[in-house]
Amino acid sequence: MARLGLERDVIDGTVRGHSVARFREAGIVLPTFAELADPARIAPAAKAKLAGVDLDAPHPLNLFRVHWHNSADGASEVGVPEHLVLPEALTGVKARIIVLLGNRFPMIHAHKVLAAYGCLAPRIITGQFDPTAHKAIWPSTGNYCRGGVAISRIMGCRGVAILPEGMSRERFRWLEQWVRDPADIIRTPGSESNVKEIYDRCAELDRDPANIIFNQFCEFGNYLAHYACTGLAVERVIRSLQAREPGLMLAAFASATGSAGTLGAGDYLKERFGSRNVAVEALECPTLLYNGFGEHNIQGIGDKHVPFIHNVMNTDVALAISDVATDQTGVLFNSAAGREYLLHRRKVPQMVVNQLSSLGLSSICNVIAAIKTAKYFGLGPDDAIATVATDGAELYGSEQAKAQARFFPAGFDAVHAGEVFAQHLLGASTDHLLELSVVDRARIFNLGYYTWVEQQGVSVAEFTARRVQSFWRDLLKLLPAWDEMIAEFNREAARA
Repeated sequence: MARLGLERDVIDGTVRGHSVARFREAGIVLPTFAELADPARIAPAAKAKLAGVDLDAPHPLNLFRVHWHNSADGASEVGVPEHLVLPEALTGVKARIIVLLGNRFPMIHAHKVLAAYGCLAPRIITGQFDPTAHKAIWPSTGNYCRGGVAISRIMGCRGVAILPEGMSRERFRWLEQWVRDPADIIRTPGSESNVKEIYDRCAELDRDPANIIFNQFCEFGNYLAHYACTGLAVERVIRSLQAREPGLMLAAFASATGSAGTLGAGDYLKERFGSRNVAVEALECPTLLYNGFGEHNIQGIGDKHVPFIHNVMNTDVALAISDVATDQTGVLFNSAAGREYLLHRRKVPQMVVNQLSSLGLSSICNVIAAIKTAKYFGLGPDDAIATVATDGAELYGSEQAKAQARFFPAGFDAVHAGEVFAQHLLGASTDHLLELSVVDRARIFNLGYYTWVEQQGVSVAEFTARRVQSFWRDLLKLLPAWDEMIAEFNREAARA
């Protein structure tokens, strides 16, 4: 079970001792999951020191910024996570679509740095990862490997990024500035849809015992970090809105599947609000919806398999969004003509238009999915759908240029803006959406067998254990156990 990150006891005391010594020497303190979920718990002394630390620096104190409560400039902490409430003028639906902004996270300006911490920290405190000897291998389609490299660098170990060669140029540019050695960026064949090729490269690297694979698709630290931290962040936003509008109800949480870590927040929210969980994928590669395959450009959402940490039997809706919609809407949101159209023709508030650059391709995918969900369930002004903006448009300048060349070679003007808005936002329909029955959930769950049992060596018992909700409830016991171990680890590292 070591590969699944489920330990709550020290596995190797010698390895843990090496980590304690390294962290003592470097002055590294680990935040608990409780502190990242609720930064008000962070000691005032640590917060005072943070004031002088660059949000984008590989500084140990930036571990205490790996949460949803950073201000846009990173200079302060906010009580309610920064978010957008998208108006009907933009979405065409009366339901409130609430988007938490992931580009407020430190270093990588994407929420995947939280997932990376959630995977590495438990391995450190249980003595499964030695920062003085091991290399951390981060398989990803972009943001998770960047988060892993950032966390690895802070913790004084070597991080290796594995991602498809077709991902955005901005991702590679960031990695080139952060890795210790250019060889620590491994480009695999293909693009967003080629997760299997990433797994194959990991299998090769795993033959060397110095390499520790942090596979976000099966590391439960990823799920738990989002359950505890992203779930509470969304709840705080909803509660703040309900304080002004007591009748507002959370109807659904929508998220592109990716590693399925973020969907853990949906499990948290369902327990508290009775909301639905909506899993989103690319129409060009509709694995959950149609057992299909293909190639797409909604960078960051993964496909062609069912992640091991996806609580499929607690998922209520599967739907698909085309990458044509996300590519073209990305141009609409980030071009002068598009913003002018939204502001003056559609009367979208200036504040909202100014923040549209906080939505990257997978974020736009989530927004369109929320619109489709609102239409399908006939939601009204007292209903809300929550989602997240994994990252912002700053990671997709090269992709926007490609989209403009492909779809608007003569230039993007007001006519194009109106067409894109009408087709992909106002025109978002309820096609390619399935409200899941028990049989549908079982079908999707069973599809995961071929990846995890046949290809990745998970036992049938480990695979089938996830079918019942008691398994997922029992996982939650890891969080307080890990926090106690983090506290003890910090105490040992602080001793002279």
